[in-house]
Amino acid sequence: LTIRFTKEPTMIFAFTAVPGPQEWQPILLAESVRQWGGALANSDILALYPQAIGTLTAETTAKLKALAVEIMPFAGELPTLRFPFAAKVLAAAQAEEAAAQATQAGQTGRQLVWLDRDSLLIQEPQPLLLDEAKQLGYRPVDHTLIGSRYEQPPDPFWQLIYARCGVAATQLWPMMTSVDEVQIRPYFNAGMLVVRPESGLLRSWRDDFLRLYQEPDFAPFYVQDGLYRIFMHQAVLAGVILRELEAASCVELPHLVNYPLHMHAQYPAARRPATMNELISGRYDTFFDDANWAKGFPMQEPLASWLRQNIGQYLTV
Repeated sequence: LTIRFTKEPTMIFAFTAVPGPQEWQPILLAESVRQWGGALANSDILALYPQAIGTLTAETTAKLKALAVEIMPFAGELPTLRFPFAAKVLAAAQAEEAAAQATQAGQTGRQLVWLDRDSLLIQEPQPLLLDEAKQLGYRPVDHTLIGSRYEQPPDPFWQLIYARCGVAATQLWPMMTSVDEVQIRPYFNAGMLVVRPESGLLRSWRDDFLRLYQEPDFAPFYVQDGLYRIFMHQAVLAGVILRELEAASCVELPHLVNYPLHMHAQYPAARRPATMNELISGRYDTFFDDANWAKGFPMQEPLASWLRQNIGQYLTV
């Protein structure tokens, strides 16, 4: 399936839309792009659903189409889709392929913004636009968890990731996690990536992930700690980026991008925004699970009314 991108803005927003009780998430994300995107509000939006699981409801499809969202399936066998976050990897690659086809058709300079579906755009996302010399815009992971601390030698898991992905020691550089503020080797948040579709980076991520996630050498790590299984997709992403790109071609996006709403109370005080309105984009995860969510992060108008109205139709709060 070829998606025909026709609008003027240089961004393409893409995310998954998984059939089931959370179908409202891609709708809310698309609504936020149209409402708060400013000069980029008319950007192309692509929602991808796993063909092996089924289609979205007619109601969801109608709402997405009313927001001018292109809906397309992505391929993946059920056993693969059952592995943590494999669907994200497969969908991201499919989105990149569709965006690359648009670029080949003469729409040059397009940038793909890959998002977790539980994200919200809150301000015009100009900081996401890459300079000519940059190939990737990223956010570091929020917490270290299985990440590789920079002051320590890589552990056996990361040694294996680097070996299987073809990463040399000279390709490693330090970055800081956003919440627990630990210096680590590059470990990118897979929930927010800005790429140039023609680079093939997300397709390489898919190919390496499919090649590695069932490799027997990784199985003991999955048994040792379930977090290795959960974050295998993100570890492979780090290996692919480090192999494919130089540090100088990657740009760390501002901390107000992909800000973790559900971690607001734990966020370092020196960089913690006073109001949600200051954010460029956020990811809510469990934020709305609390009936008192509106008190958990100060909001000003017009965002406050918009969010209460739009989230209220999907949640019992």
